[in-house]
Amino acid sequence: MTIFHIPADEIELTAVRSQGPGGQNVNKVSSAIQLRFDVMASSLPIALKERLLCMRDHRITQSGWVVIKSQEHRSQDMNRMAALLRLHDLLELAAKVQKARQPTKPTRSS
Repeated sequence: MTIFHIPADEIELTAVRSQGPGGQNVNKVSSAIQLRFDVMASSLPIALKERLLCMRDHRITQSGWVVIKSQEHRSQDMNRMAALLRLHDLLELAAKVQKARQPTKPTRSS
């Protein structure tokens, strides 16, 4: 488990309205959270930035922004924590360096 420290001023958190059915409250309350993180302007190590931008993930835009929308909880605070946790999981996935594949030879009997 790798520990990342991202300053709060590098992450943009915006409250937006949730999608889908929900009754009267859904039209009045902005409980969903949209997280935006600029990879190139961040304080992450350069190698991690490159691996993150090379990932094929729908949450990473072509201009280098990570956009995560969290709307599964009813409260804004829970959605904020879920969005930050998803960003952390994405960074951990990018931080893993896969081992180089060792090519194998077919056996004599095959």
